[in-house]
Amino acid sequence: MIAIEADITVIDFETTGVVDGLPSEPWQIGMARMVGGKIDPTRRFESLLRVGDRPFNPKAPGNHHRLRDEIAAAPAMGELWGDLEPWWFGCALAAHNISVEKNIVCAAAPMHRPGPWIDTLKLARVAYPRLESHALGDLLERLDLMERTRSLCPDREPHDALFDAVGCAVLLERLLSLDGWGGVTVEQLESVQPEVYQRIVAGRAGSRAR
Repeated sequence: MIAIEADITVIDFETTGVVDGLPSEPWQIGMARMVGGKIDPTRRFESLLRVGDRPFNPKAPGNHHRLRDEIAAAPAMGELWGDLEPWWFGCALAAHNISVEKNIVCAAAPMHRPGPWIDTLKLARVAYPRLESHALGDLLERLDLMERTRSLCPDREPHDALFDAVGCAVLLERLLSLDGWGGVTVEQLESVQPEVYQRIVAGRAGSRAR
């Protein structure tokens, strides 16, 4: 399917991080929906997720330290299944550096095969291989997309799951509007490899080593 014609759910999770032998767990989810290559501002989802009485890695981003009581009272992932199912299935899924989001979704739905998955980190490295940083926040600033993100998600900040999901959707919206990208398929986006970026990184490493 042509990507700009596809329904795409853009997902972000905030997680506890690994600490004291405990695995990383999601404590917040945010999602935004893209239709026809554009963000639908009326279709979004967010929730805190209960993780129980456990420590958070001190380096884990987000406002979890201010929300521990709310997190303790939030629904567990399984309790939200009826809400999550229409967001996760029957459409493509996207995230920035998809490994965390993909692992969490697949663990929550082990009898299903969600996807295809679009990684905006890889896409940004294809489109802008020479940028020093491809972190989501840096891309939004560098590409002048932060203002649009804030307009769609007011009163939120980076490392809030909804804000980052919307920011990722804004980035994907921009990428799909680039010259030559209008006819790409979801399958092409899923399989893309940022080869030019990888050569640039290897060249930088070689220069530092000399």
